[in-house]
Amino acid sequence: MTMPIVVGADGSPASLQAAEWAGHEAVVREASLWIVHVPPRWSLGVPLVPQPARWAAAVQAEGRRILEEATIRARAGTRRLRVDTAILEGVVPETLVAAAGAAQMIVVGDRGRGGFAGLLLGSAARHVAARAPCPVAVIRQAIRQAGTGDRGEIVVGVTARPDQEPVLDFAFQEACLRKARLRAVRAWTHPAVTGPGDARPLFYDVEEVTEQETRSLAATLAGRAGGYPGVPVTRQVVHEHPAKALIDASATADLLIIGVRLRTPAVLGLGAVAHAVLHHCACPVVAVRH
Repeated sequence: MTMPIVVGADGSPASLQAAEWAGHEAVVREASLWIVHVPPRWSLGVPLVPQPARWAAAVQAEGRRILEEATIRARAGTRRLRVDTAILEGVVPETLVAAAGAAQMIVVGDRGRGGFAGLLLGSAARHVAARAPCPVAVIRQAIRQAGTGDRGEIVVGVTARPDQEPVLDFAFQEACLRKARLRAVRAWTHPAVTGPGDARPLFYDVEEVTEQETRSLAATLAGRAGGYPGVPVTRQVVHEHPAKALIDASATADLLIIGVRLRTPAVLGLGAVAHAVLHHCACPVVAVRH
């Protein structure tokens, strides 16, 4: 049985956009959609004391309204989508991460209803992107929705690390499902260290290093391109910071895929590149575990 796609809904504009994007993605993947709402709790989990008798009923009613609105948005333009909904109890970020354990992907808006207007990425989205065990799609407000004016291109960031397999597998699969071309971006700022104990050279030829990175990227992609003959692949190697290269590439893409390392409770936040991309990307971003 195909695992569902999970999307968090809190009634905010961003979460409604996330529901619409998730509905489109579920149809593409022939999966069901599970829309979950986690009622907000007081800061630090402190309950109302004493709690009014009508509080629980009001919370449930509002939750049902939010789920109904999100369901309508998720089903926009399609009748082929199976949608299940649930109101879950707990602290929002942790509860969403727990729900992701039974999903092939979780989708969240970049900022919830309780977020500060000055923050580009809400705390719940950051937490889910850093901790969820499955790919995490973050949908920013005021970006194009999937299926509306698609440009037919997916961008994936590829590093020189040897642990890119899950990221590349996801990127090729997504491009195949969407019948889109795939642009693999390798950005570098300094020559790669080739072995333990090696030091980066103080002086180097930019064109020569770019050629080396181009050959390395081609070798990395060769093993997968053969398995997806219908996916056109473009390679792009640039001498600049990876975050800037990916943000620039997102301006003409329908989706950007990046790799992230699974964060433990002892490690706070995201890596620098993922953090910058999730804040400033011009299209939906999917963060895939290394």
